[in-house]
Amino acid sequence: MTPTARLPAALWALLVFAALVGALWLLRDVPGVAGLWAWLAAQFGFLQQPAGFGIAEGWLAFDSGDSYARAFMAGVVNTVRAAVPAALLAVVLGTLLGIGRLTSHLLVRALCTAYVETLRNVPLLVQLLMLYFALTHLLPDSTEPVQLLPGWWLSKGGLSLPWPVREDGAFWPSRLDWPEPTAFNVIGGAALSPEYLTIVLGLALYTAAFVAEIVRAGIGSVAVGQKLAAQALGMQAGQQLRLVVLPQALRVIVPALTNQLLSLVKNSSLAVAVGYPELVSVANTSLNSTGRAFECIAIVMAVYLVLSLLISAAMNVYNARVALRGWR
Repeated sequence: MTPTARLPAALWALLVFAALVGALWLLRDVPGVAGLWAWLAAQFGFLQQPAGFGIAEGWLAFDSGDSYARAFMAGVVNTVRAAVPAALLAVVLGTLLGIGRLTSHLLVRALCTAYVETLRNVPLLVQLLMLYFALTHLLPDSTEPVQLLPGWWLSKGGLSLPWPVREDGAFWPSRLDWPEPTAFNVIGGAALSPEYLTIVLGLALYTAAFVAEIVRAGIGSVAVGQKLAAQALGMQAGQQLRLVVLPQALRVIVPALTNQLLSLVKNSSLAVAVGYPELVSVANTSLNSTGRAFECIAIVMAVYLVLSLLISAAMNVYNARVALRGWR
């Protein structure tokens, strides 16, 4: 059955929700529905008021004069900004670790096993705090950054790296802005704060331990005869894994991987513990400023619900693609 013929349940839920909201909007002049809209306007009207606080970093420009609604939007953008690279790193690293746990090389297998057993048995919050303290206490000061690669500088102030910039009037970036260390700090390029690095690396490293076990189980589910057939065709070990084993293992990997990606997005709420201004942090500040506890928590719940449904829908579409035919 094709992905289009099998619409994911998560996508159906979003469509039904959108249809319900649209129907309530069209019927807003009906007495009963009008009362509902009036109640919602009274409860969530604070979203149009000036927030009165700033957000330290993020892609969406925000200052204290902007509304609470824009503050929540900035928090959502920051959540996605951290969750997406963390998910990509977790999948890549977890796949390598899962393969490493099945290798015949004793040292590689032992190191991968030690990584998995250590990180998945320590609470994520503890790992985030330890990583944050390591980044802000063990690294050199901003006046003496460490050069990791040409143009990549790491210090207590975070990571500075080259970044493409667009000249005035140009549609595409035309050059790279290279960071340069000065007497006080590193200027130029893109700067990633210690808080951002903590949540991205913490989520990625923690989730990779679980992804590794999923990949290991998926590879183990492939029949030995498939591997022997690949050997009979003269395939090298890497070709066997890439062309025969992993495509069939995806049928087992993808459903379990979906759960881990959902957990990663929800675990990003722990970023409030290290001061990264994601959705929960913004909601907490808004709650303290307005006293609207129920409304702020309701917004957080709704956002995480929508994000989870979107991820589930996308992964279900991909799962339908690989469930019968493997990796195309």
